[in-house]
Amino acid sequence: MADVVRGTRLTKHWGSTTALRDATFAIGPGVTGLVGANGAGKTTLLGMVLGLHRPDGGAIEVLGQDPVTFGPAVRARVGYAPEHDALPPDMSAQDVVRHLAEVHGLPRRAATERASDVLFEVGLGEERFRQVGTFSTGQRQRVKLAQAIAHDPDLVLLDEPTNGLDPVQREEMLRLIRRIAHGLGMNVVLSSHLLEEVERVSDAVVILDGGRVVASGRISELRGADSGELVVSIDGPADEFVRALHAAGVAAVADGERAVVAVEGPAVYDAVRDVLADLGVPLRRMEPRVASLEDVFLAAGDSR
Repeated sequence: MADVVRGTRLTKHWGSTTALRDATFAIGPGVTGLVGANGAGKTTLLGMVLGLHRPDGGAIEVLGQDPVTFGPAVRARVGYAPEHDALPPDMSAQDVVRHLAEVHGLPRRAATERASDVLFEVGLGEERFRQVGTFSTGQRQRVKLAQAIAHDPDLVLLDEPTNGLDPVQREEMLRLIRRIAHGLGMNVVLSSHLLEEVERVSDAVVILDGGRVVASGRISELRGADSGELVVSIDGPADEFVRALHAAGVAAVADGERAVVAVEGPAVYDAVRDVLADLGVPLRRMEPRVASLEDVFLAAGDSR
């Protein structure tokens, strides 16, 4: 399928600071995580996708068009939820979302209907006529999400959408993002510095470090094949289990209720089975260890 966003040697300076440097990447359909520490260039890149910042070098294409030359046409097809909360506190959620849907070109009646639909979609149907100033942080994040999808865009940009959320609210937000992409068919770029949540919700990733793209692609491909290690999860602390493996000549490291076991040959599996049986320890899960997104990020940084 065609790329949703494509950058080629993209460069952007803010005075003496280089926000993006020769960034080359492709964002395809689905959910793509835009990952990097604060100051890595994520928000600058989102602004360039929206056509708000002109590149100082290189080129960017969004939905097949140059967002600088065809800014209004591109922005009509893009939804954006900014990191910072700029919602008017004295307006109802319904009015905020309806107004922004009208800004995107929907007629007033259609915008009103669509505002109700998307507020129900994000779980604010019963609260849609309350003033935004009375909402919790989690509810305001949902309003921002609702206004970003109200005009049924082809691409949705979410800048740190889980900021300020507790664990339950964060889980609900990630579930909503997956539903928007895979249920409503909108492509999503999720900008976040939280690797674990990006890994859980994204199909692909673009990793920025100091304005450079240090890795990009499908997460499954970046994580690669198994590492030659086995993760054994048991019922209880793994220390005694690991000591018994060492006595059997098997290299392993305890990690809470898990053991990471070096697979140096097929005999390792027999040793794991025998030690579990001898100790009478229930086995919860056993699987090859693959690299996490954090491993990919750290490896990319080390290779610079």
